[in-house]
Amino acid sequence: MGPIPASGGDLAVLPREFHATLPGYRPTPLTPLPALAAELGVGQVWVKDESERLGLPAFKVLGASWAVNRALSARAGHADPARSLDELRRRTAGTAPTLVTATDGNHGRALARMARLLGVRARVHLPGGLDPAVADSVAGEGAEVVPTDLVYDDVVRHAAASVRGDDVLVQDTARPGYEDVPGWVVDGYGTLFAEVDEQLGAAPDLLVVPTGVGSLLQAALQHHRSRPPAVLAVEPVGAACVGRSLAAGRPVTVDTSAPTVMAGLNCGTVSSTAWPVIAERLDAAVAVTDDQALAAVADLRAAGVPLGPCGAAALAGLRVLAADPGATARPGAAAVVVLVGTDGGPPVSPG
Repeated sequence: MGPIPASGGDLAVLPREFHATLPGYRPTPLTPLPALAAELGVGQVWVKDESERLGLPAFKVLGASWAVNRALSARAGHADPARSLDELRRRTAGTAPTLVTATDGNHGRALARMARLLGVRARVHLPGGLDPAVADSVAGEGAEVVPTDLVYDDVVRHAAASVRGDDVLVQDTARPGYEDVPGWVVDGYGTLFAEVDEQLGAAPDLLVVPTGVGSLLQAALQHHRSRPPAVLAVEPVGAACVGRSLAAGRPVTVDTSAPTVMAGLNCGTVSSTAWPVIAERLDAAVAVTDDQALAAVADLRAAGVPLGPCGAAALAGLRVLAADPGATARPGAAAVVVLVGTDGGPPVSPG
């Protein structure tokens, strides 16, 4: 299987250089979990702890910030992205764009943070059924919040249809005809995997990625070229659009109207730019229940890693894989496994 081509020559360097100019940038921890490695019968388990990233409780700001840079730089007539936040501020000075997105939480808050840093407006559309704290956190960044009673896939379309005038849509879900910006989001996520390479000193044998629309998964698959690890996608049982799509051999939309504690992964359609990469490169996908995710939250917190249910889904998925003797991506006794702990937050109860 050949490498997936990068979508631009700047993927490996420029996003991380830009991120390093954002207030509070530092690599997030890569924490060893020896007790869990012993439980699962593998050599090493590490978790990339994204519970605090640039002052926010998730990795999403990496993609949102880079996509905002690319989109606003292009809007200002620049073919190349800004190399720093200050340069981007100069490029946007005197303009009045409104950054627009749909979100189930962390992407919208990250976009609102970037709008605040740049002194521009943001409008964030939310699906129904979210914890009110999500809307409060987005509004707390200074964004206009637009609540709806729609499921995630529908609110994405609702936000896109609302764009007018100086609005700039910065969505992390691609669809035919809207693929550049989501591709830039994926490019921004590459910083996370570059940090893992440096912290671990080599590629892991297995990388476990909680998965919603597949953008972070796409970033993981694109990042590793010379010695790619096996990659496992983990989804909620009620939103397993990647697993269902792989089984069907084509993108399949699933009904996500049932609530889950893994709200950030409750997405029913694979991003159109992610799907070809996933179809060619992904080794396996598993689905986990709310109870499995909450058990993983408790175990990780006992180990000092403050992840929420979405981030802890990586451990829940690894347990499902390790318990399946016939799984092709099942790690061996000497395997080095990295869990991508996508976000923090207090544990919550199902329902």
